Amino acid sequence: MAESLRDILDAAARGVFPAADGGTTVVPQHGSRDAGVIAFTAHSVVFTDEDPRWVRKTLDGLGCDPLAATMHARFLTAFMERTGRTTDTIDVLLTGAPLPGRPELALTEVADPGHPRVVSARRRRDDVRVWAADGGVLVLGRGVAGRLEVAVEVAEAVRHRRLGRRLVTAARQLAGDEPVWAQVSAGNARSLRAFQAAGYRAVGSEALFLRP
Repeated sequence: MAESLRDILDAAARGVFPAADGGTTVVPQHGSRDAGVIAFTAHSVVFTDEDPRWVRKTLDGLGCDPLAATMHARFLTAFMERTGRTTDTIDVLLTGAPLPGRPELALTEVADPGHPRVVSARRRRDDVRVWAADGGVLVLGRGVAGRLEVAVEVAEAVRHRRLGRRLVTAARQLAGDEPVWAQVSAGNARSLRAFQAAGYRAVGSEALFLRP
């Protein structure tokens, strides 16, 4: 039986990746909201309900290095046009194992469904929970294939005080017994450093396509 997207992600969180054979695996979407591409080392996974034959034909027609084809601008543009979806950027995909203990930060859970961070997060995630800290916000929710995803926001006035690292560490402590995933723009070096300092590791890149 072919692996599902969730199977592939669960294995990657354990450090087990698709074979680095230059290939592309095409799997169905986990749900109607999320489609996209994850590029691991020398192997990509395209998750879409489109015909896999279209995916492979489009990739073959690019005339570029096969290892770079799934993240090539022409393929991503064709994907958007084919599906009528939109995308923001190609992100670095990171994951962190759960941690025992309680967060050292004082966190207050935000229950207001109209809070701007709650509203924003619910466009991309399910089961959203939001906590406020002094100068920062922590968001956890179910994203691609039901994985637990974290996002944080740090006020400019309190930057360079390691608050970002402490927030993403807290996410690992609030995760129960499952890994936490994060998508960070490749150009956001400050955020990448915070996640890596908190024990998250990069596993690939991801382009996520959402319905308008």
